[in-house]
Amino acid sequence: LLSSNDDTEDVSLFDAEEETTNRPKKSKIRHPVASFFHLFFRVSAIIVYLLCELFSSSFIACMVTIILLLSCDFWAVKNVTGRLMVGLRWWNHIDEDGKSHWVFESRKASPQEGKTVSEAESRIFWLGLVACPVLWVVFAFSALFSFRVKWLAVVIMGVVLQGANLYGYIRCKVGSRKNLTSMATTYLGRQFLRQTTGDTQTSSGE
Repeated sequence: LLSSNDDTEDVSLFDAEEETTNRPKKSKIRHPVASFFHLFFRVSAIIVYLLCELFSSSFIACMVTIILLLSCDFWAVKNVTGRLMVGLRWWNHIDEDGKSHWVFESRKASPQEGKTVSEAESRIFWLGLVACPVLWVVFAFSALFSFRVKWLAVVIMGVVLQGANLYGYIRCKVGSRKNLTSMATTYLGRQFLRQTTGDTQTSSGE
């Protein structure tokens, strides 16, 4: 368990073993339902935003539909699809002193299991996670410059909710890489010291 100065924690994904025990690395999609809903809500929200004025004259109905889809997407990606598809999860909790802590989890596979993340699912996950927030940012500038002020609140909601998931999962990924980098640096340092010590002893013997 690692804790940084900004009250964040990087820990193992303790309850994901049942999904991955003794499964070799595969490129096929192992969680088709999770993969479907990972894209369904966020793509549906974008489609409704682009086409709602063609099929409905009610701004309130369109806004409510988009916000519901964005909320469902935020919950599904944060709590389900990230854990199943790429072995990552993040959340925030308040301790007894009222202090906020951000927790970022990453699955740590044992050498016997090998890589437990499907390459196909990983591509789907990160493509959807990155592409959709970028589109909402484009929509935000478009609404601003075309003076569609009433849509700004909806677009900002899309940027905030999907951007939060993107930020959280990037922190999970970067946190795990920092751990690996630290381990590699320690190992190389020990090897360097061992080699230096051996060379010194050889020189002294001569």
